[in-house]
Amino acid sequence: MGRSTSFGDLGAEVPTQRRATILLVEDDAAVAFMLTDVLESSAYDVLVAGTGAVARAQVEQHKPDLIILDLVLPDEDGLVLCNVLKTMAAVPILICSGTQRRRDAFLSLKLGADDFIAKPFDVYDLLARVEVLLRRAAQQHVAEPAMPRGPIRIGDLQIDHALHQVTLGENVLQLTPTEYRLLTVLAARPDQVVPRDSLAKLVWGDPDTGTSRTIDVHIGRLRVKLSQASRTAPQIMSVRGFGYKIVSGAAGSPSTSTPPNNDHVPLIEGLIK
Repeated sequence: MGRSTSFGDLGAEVPTQRRATILLVEDDAAVAFMLTDVLESSAYDVLVAGTGAVARAQVEQHKPDLIILDLVLPDEDGLVLCNVLKTMAAVPILICSGTQRRRDAFLSLKLGADDFIAKPFDVYDLLARVEVLLRRAAQQHVAEPAMPRGPIRIGDLQIDHALHQVTLGENVLQLTPTEYRLLTVLAARPDQVVPRDSLAKLVWGDPDTGTSRTIDVHIGRLRVKLSQASRTAPQIMSVRGFGYKIVSGAAGSPSTSTPPNNDHVPLIEGLIK
C-alpha cells in the first residue's frame, strides 16, 4: 500500500494459497490505520468499515474470510451487528473491543462471535487468534463433505441439507452456521455420546481444547432455540467430563444427565429467537 511499517516481522505465513481477506469494522481511524498496517504486513488483504451500515455493504459486495468487529460503533450496537453479520456470512468473527461492559465477551459468543480480544491488546496475540480462526475455517470446509447428505430425522426434528434448513414440527429454526453444524453432527449420531474433542474436530476442524467453553456456549444457545420451538424437541444432553449426545425424548422427560444452563439474558432472548 506504499506505507512504511514497523510490523514487517510480525506475520507468520498464511496457511492458504491465496491472501485471506479480512473485514475490519472499527470507527476509530487511528486504530483502524494501525490494524490495517499490521494485517497487511502479515499478508492479509484488509477492508475497512467505520459503521455498521458500511460493514453490511462490504459483506454483501465482498466475501471476507474473517471479520474483526469493534462493539462500539456510531450507528449500531456491535452485539446486534455481530448477530446480523454472522447470518450474512458464514465466516469467523473476532470481537476486538474496549467496551467496559463485563458481560460483552460472554454475549458476543452467544450471538455468533468465534473469539473475543479486549483492548488494549498485544498485536502478536491478535495475529495468532486471526491465524487460528482462519485455519479452523479452512479445515472446517475440508471436513464438511463427511457430513450426512440426506435429510436427518429425530422425532419432529428434520435437518434438510439440500435446503440447509432445520425444522421442528412446523417451525423453521433460525440457526447460525456453527449451530447448524453442531446439531447435524449430534443428530447424525442419535443417542451416541460425541466426545468434546471429536465434536470440535467435526465442527471446527480442530480438536483444540481451547474450544471447550465455546462449545458449551453454542450448545446452550442451541438448547434454548430447540426448547422454545417445541416442547417435544429432542434433548441435547451433557455427559459430564466427556461430551454431548442428542436423544429423542421430550424436553420435559427426566434424565440423570447434567441439566442445561438456562442463564437467560433479556438482550440475548430478543436477538436469538
